[in-house]
Amino acid sequence: MASGLARRLGTGDAVVVGLSAMIGAGVFAAFAPAASIAGRWLPAALALAAVVAYCNATSSARLAARHPESGGTYVYGRRRLGPFWGYLAGWGFVVGKTASCAAMALTFGTYVAPGLAVPLAVGAVVALTVLNLYGVQRSAMAARIIVALVLAVLAAVAVAGFTGGQAPTATAGELHPAGLWDVLQAAGLLFFAFAGYARIATLGEEVRDPERTIPRAIPLALGITLAVYTLVALATLRVLGPARLGLSPAPLVDTVVWAGAGWLAPVVGAGAAVAALGALLALILGVSRTTFAMARERDLPGFLDAVHPVRRVPHRAEAAVAAVVIVLVLAVDLRGAIGFSSFGVLVYYAVANASALRLGPDEGAPPRAVPLVGLALCLVLAFTLPSESVVAGLVVFALGGLWWVWRRHVRAPG
Repeated sequence: MASGLARRLGTGDAVVVGLSAMIGAGVFAAFAPAASIAGRWLPAALALAAVVAYCNATSSARLAARHPESGGTYVYGRRRLGPFWGYLAGWGFVVGKTASCAAMALTFGTYVAPGLAVPLAVGAVVALTVLNLYGVQRSAMAARIIVALVLAVLAAVAVAGFTGGQAPTATAGELHPAGLWDVLQAAGLLFFAFAGYARIATLGEEVRDPERTIPRAIPLALGITLAVYTLVALATLRVLGPARLGLSPAPLVDTVVWAGAGWLAPVVGAGAAVAALGALLALILGVSRTTFAMARERDLPGFLDAVHPVRRVPHRAEAAVAAVVIVLVLAVDLRGAIGFSSFGVLVYYAVANASALRLGPDEGAPPRAVPLVGLALCLVLAFTLPSESVVAGLVVFALGGLWWVWRRHVRAPG
């Protein structure tokens, strides 16, 4: 009997998996901070974020085919560039996605009850961590239900936005037109809304004809996601205008209210809350597993390398991730969490693109322009993010680098 996974998924199935990973709570959270920077150039920033996502996903897919191991770019960097670069990618993933957890928790709280956003966010982190500790995971069917719900909500927002009324013009924040730097900065924040696209790259053992299916599924899923996001962005801009959109804590709810479809507001709020909880559950699972993998290699403290004897989950890693997420929820706002998350994840994918440049023609290397453009844009977007996000990111990466140097060259015997 074959020991590999069953190859049951076609192109359509892979596209659905990609959509379920991408079309989530990010669209409910990222538009406002991006609009406050890019103004009416929000759709251009969105398109640029999609280009970066395409390059990153393509490079990741080719690397996953050559290195079918758990760990993603943490593994690719170690294999192709050396141990430090793999560690840097893993560190970027852990810190970036931990900030994503905080952003999703705050998104949940903001859409449920803005005045109680922080305590609700903390409660969500605690509740989902407890579920994970008992081995409860979101199933593929649940993921499809969530993406269907979110697509329905976004369709309702777009229809209301294009057919309804408009809010009174707000001029604050529109005194100076956005330039190229603003578009780049907004694209870095909107990159957050595409998080999850590389999920397609992990399907190599479960799709039919993966060499053809995965390269087809990635642009299809990204294209559909970009089309949906663009429609929602145009609808929200039409109703709210860039200034009001940039200041809104719950922009999609405000869109339907000002459009004259206030009866949709509870539906939109519920859709955002469900999407945020689904994303938060998946993020906690992913970050804790990467933390566990890095602890096993002693790239993170070894006490995190522990599996519960009964439930067979990395309980210490999950508890540690939850504790850090709660600290972030209490210390930063939603915009700060999104910016910090984007910085960490952009560094992670910069390493992925650099690793893909080391693939040879006989290893399924992508066209060289793809990882080159992806690497360049990842670095550009990372360093054009809001200054507080860049500074915080550099400090955290410096601390991570010092830990690596100390562990390898100071603590290590001999």
